[in-house]
Amino acid sequence: MNLWQQVEAAITKHSGASFSISRKQSIGGGSINRAYRVTDGLRTYFVKTNRKELAFMFEAEEKGLEALYASNSIKVPEPVSYGVSGQECYFIMEWLNLHGQPKGDLFGSKMAELHRVTHEKFGFIMDNSIGSTPQLNSWSDNWIEFWQQHRLGYQLQLAKQNGLKSRFIEKGWLLSESTPLFFNTYHPVASLLHGDLWSGNWGADEAGVPVIFDPATYYGDREADLAMMELFGHPGRAFYNAYQEAYPLDEGFGIRKTFYNLYHILNHANMFGGGYASQAETMIDRLLAEVKS
Repeated sequence: MNLWQQVEAAITKHSGASFSISRKQSIGGGSINRAYRVTDGLRTYFVKTNRKELAFMFEAEEKGLEALYASNSIKVPEPVSYGVSGQECYFIMEWLNLHGQPKGDLFGSKMAELHRVTHEKFGFIMDNSIGSTPQLNSWSDNWIEFWQQHRLGYQLQLAKQNGLKSRFIEKGWLLSESTPLFFNTYHPVASLLHGDLWSGNWGADEAGVPVIFDPATYYGDREADLAMMELFGHPGRAFYNAYQEAYPLDEGFGIRKTFYNLYHILNHANMFGGGYASQAETMIDRLLAEVKS
């Protein structure tokens, strides 16, 4: 049985109705996986493929989508199945027709619903990835330690391995040691997060209902999701008005969003180099100035 026969069998098992691909269309836009739209003329699904060695990424994405889907809050593609076929792996999910930007007020209220889904610990049932970088999700009772070890600290370790400037890394470790100072009066709960919520990972269906996808899910401070929404785009004022009304933010978010977005800029520096390292150093300097003031 080849990969596409396995895909057909997986969809048949999931849906309870026979599925035979009548058309397979390659979809652009991704930088890590190959993506396809497959249909039998009646039903349509989205399929990602990659090398079998990366099957763990599809497993983690499925687990993340399962958690988001089960939250009954914001809309996500329903995961169908993942597996390995020969030298390739695949991940099947519901096909959603996306049309532009979501309605800001509904988007804000739905994200607030998602973030009210909580866990007693920070982390997730398995590690996943942020872009092509591993993202560590070992369970922790302490958010500050989780962020120091599994987010900021891990990226700084990668930066050292990648040969980034030692002075830059030293300042990063100093900031990591200063992490508790950003949480003197704020104590986050472990909210269910998308985890990689830049503007390329949200959209709207035909009715304008907000949809989020391509997650790097874990339980953490909701501010981390909201901060990234401003890093490579912006959801708009209506979003924040609705979110604040449903689930008000702590006044320190204005400072901490730079702290949280540093993680993603460091990740980009480790993946792509270029000007991201300079941008990260500027952010570190600004944050260190905050804790000294």
